[in-house]
Amino acid sequence: MADILIVDDEIGVRELLSEVLQDEGYSVSLAENAAQARDLHLNKRHDLVLLDIWMPDMDGVSLLKEWAAQQKLTAPVIMMSGHATIETAVEATRIGAIDFLEKPIALTKLLQTIESALTRRTKQASPSAEKASDYSLQREPETEYDPAPPPLATRPAQAEAVRPPLSAREMAQQTLAAIDVDAPLREARDNFERAYLVYHLEKESGSMTRVAESTGLERTHLYRKLKQLGIDKR
Repeated sequence: MADILIVDDEIGVRELLSEVLQDEGYSVSLAENAAQARDLHLNKRHDLVLLDIWMPDMDGVSLLKEWAAQQKLTAPVIMMSGHATIETAVEATRIGAIDFLEKPIALTKLLQTIESALTRRTKQASPSAEKASDYSLQREPETEYDPAPPPLATRPAQAEAVRPPLSAREMAQQTLAAIDVDAPLREARDNFERAYLVYHLEKESGSMTRVAESTGLERTHLYRKLKQLGIDKR
C-alpha cells in the first residue's frame, strides 16, 4: 500500500483528499503546515507527497527547495494550488516537483496523476534497493457500506412468523413517504437526499464508483454530500 503525505493548511482540503485516497486503498499522513510536513517527511518514508503552495508559515515551493538542497527529495512531489501562476508551476517543476494540480482538484485528475507518479517511481526503483511490493499499486477492495439490519416485525396473528427484512428500495420508499412536507425546505431536502443516497449505497454494496455512476454525481461532490448528511459509508 502506497503511503501519501498531504500537506495543506485548509482542513477541508486535507479531510477530503484523505477520505478519497483512503477509500482508494492508500495510506495517508496529514500535515497542516511546512513545519509538520518537515517532521513527517524526515521521520517516515512516504511514497508520494501532495504539497500545497500557499501556506502561512512557509510556502510549498520554498519547502520543496529546502528538501532539494538537503537531498531529501526521497519521494515524488505533486504541487497543488488554486492561485499559482505558470511561472510558479514551472519553478516548482525545475526544483524537483513532478506535476502540478490546480484547485479545485478534479477527482479523476487527482487519481490519474497519483497513479502515474507512483508507476514512474516503481519503474525507476532499483530491485536491489527496494522491494517491488513497497510500491504496489494494487487496490484494496472498496469499503463496504454496512447499515444496521432492520428489526424483524412479527405478524399480529402469528407471533411465530416473521416478515423478511425490507429491501433497500422498500426502506427508502418508507423513509420518503414519512418526510414531513410541512418542515422547512432544507430539512425536507436533506431527508430526501439521505434516503436517496442510503438506498444507492445499499443497492451498490457500498461501491463509491458505482454509486457515483448511478446517481450522476462527481465523486468529490458525492463524498462531500455523504459527510454533510452524516451518512457513514463504512
